[in-house]
This record gives sequence, structure tokens and C-alpha cells, in this order.
Amino acid sequence: MWVLGAWVLLSAAGAGSAQLLFRPTTFVEKNICNESVLLPCIVTNLQANNKKVMYVQWKIQGKLFFSFDGTQQAVRDPLFSSAKLVSESDLSKGDASILLDKEQAILGNYSCEVTESNREGETIVALKNSTVVSCDEENISTPEEKCGSWFLPVESACIIVLLFLAIIFCWAQLSVIASKIETALQKRISIIVACGIFTVVAVVGVIFFVPGGYTPGSQAGLGLIVVPTVILMPLQYFLFGMVLDSLSKTAYALISLESLGYIIAVTGFALCVSVCPVLHASVVIAGLAIMAIGALLSLVYVCIVGSRIRDHQPPRKAVEEPLNDAKGVMLERCVTKEKN
Repeated sequence: MWVLGAWVLLSAAGAGSAQLLFRPTTFVEKNICNESVLLPCIVTNLQANNKKVMYVQWKIQGKLFFSFDGTQQAVRDPLFSSAKLVSESDLSKGDASILLDKEQAILGNYSCEVTESNREGETIVALKNSTVVSCDEENISTPEEKCGSWFLPVESACIIVLLFLAIIFCWAQLSVIASKIETALQKRISIIVACGIFTVVAVVGVIFFVPGGYTPGSQAGLGLIVVPTVILMPLQYFLFGMVLDSLSKTAYALISLESLGYIIAVTGFALCVSVCPVLHASVVIAGLAIMAIGALLSLVYVCIVGSRIRDHQPPRKAVEEPLNDAKGVMLERCVTKEKN
């Protein structure tokens, strides 16, 4: 009996040694921030530690798409041409993980089979769509994928609303000046053209920015939203110049406030385009909020100053009548001299 028991124990030990064990990884998440996807496969009980006696197979839903023999070249399915081992040198240490380009990494269950001499094992890794940041609609490949945005919806809405508030306040200032103060037509046209260009650029930026996704288009859209707001500072200077003979301390303070907001917004933009998911959206929002507040206070200031100027302007008739009288007197003198 003891011989039979010993044989059973030895068989169990032999069977256990023939089974490769893996570091547990149940799933991997894919999102719009990924340029590539890492599928982990780490063997924890190699014995030979020699890649020449190892064989690796990767399958998706049971279909082989990548294999690597330690003594030969890797074999890839054309649909997964980007598949490669993370490090061939680390394969002898048990690392059979692979990298896939984001476009080729389809969602599903991936299996990694590793063989070392006469020992083998298999582990399964599920590739899922990220629950935090997801792909844009154009890249959805399965119904399970959800569409998300580079920014959170609330953050995107705040950026767009604050931008257009600053634009509206700028146009409102121009309307107040045009209705209360007489200015040269050329100046008005210049201001209108500048405001119009800024508005068009902002609309184009929003069109690129709204679809979401960490894409060059969205980054360019955010740039068109933030960077061209620099035009608000010289625009504000000229608007004040149409109302005041010389800029007051209040006017300079309001322009400085908008300049501060612009610096903060551009800093936030630089921080945002370099990271995904976005970590510094609040900096962009804070900068645009300061600029919008500055534009609002400037509108109030223009209304107050414009009203004072209008109240102190003499009526047009009161100015025209003395001029007409003076012209009449001069005309009479000229007629008298001709008669004499």
C-alpha cells in the first residue's frame, strides 16, 4: 500500500511541475488615451529560463493571431500586424506579454499559451473598454463600447460657455459705444472686423473640440478656443480708447485682469494637450472665467463712462445754431465789402 501511495504523490508532484503558473490578470482596459494596448502574460514558475526552449501562442476568441518560437521568427496574422513581444530578452524570465496598436486591439477574450520544453500553461485576459474614458463614435467597433470625451461633458460645456460669454460682452461693448458715442466710421469697421474674426475662429474651434476624443482635431480645437483669445486684450484697449481720451487706471486694471486670465488659460491648455485623461481642465476653465469676468466688468465700465459722456455732451442743435449765426455774420460782412 505504501508503494501505491508514494506513486500517487510522485505523480501529483510530477503533474504539478508540468503545469506553468501565471500572474493573475483578469482584464485590461482600453481607452482613447491609449496609443497601444499591453496584454500581460507573466509565467511565475519557469525552470529552464531559456527562450530557445519556449513557444508562445496568443489567440483571440480561440483564433491564433500571434506565435513566437524561441528559435524562429514571430508569426502574425495580417489583421494583427502590430503584435509583438514586449521584450524578447525578458521571455526567458517568463514575460510573454505583447503590445498591440490601439486600432488593432479589438475587444474580447485573449488567451496566452506558453510552453517550456514539456511544461505548458494558459491564461486568459479580457480586453474591455474603459469605464472612465472611452472612444469617440467613429472608432466604435462593438455595441458594448461607449462613447466618451477627452474632457468631461461639464468641463467642455464650461469652456464653451465662458468663451462665448467673453465674445458676447465684447460685442455688447461695441454696441454701447456705437449707440452712445460718436466715433469715426473707420474705427468702428476695424473693431467690427476684429470681433468678427475672433468669433469665427471661436466657432471653428468649438466645432473641432466638441466631438471629443484625444485626437489631433480635438487638441487643435482647444487651441483655437484658447490661444486666439489674446485678441481680446488689444480689442479691449481700442474699445476703451473710443470712449476715453486717455486710459484711466480702471481701464488698465481691467485689461490687466483679462491678460492674467489669458496667461492662466494658455498655461492650462499647454498642460491639457500633454496628458490624457485631462488633469488640468480646471486651469483652462479658471483662465476663461477670469477673462469673461474682465469682459463683463469692462462692459459695465463702458456703460457708466458712456452715459457720463453722453450726459455732458451739448445738444446738437445748441452747437449748430451758434455756428450758423457765425456763418451768417461772416456772409453779411463779405457782401458789405463787395458793395463798398
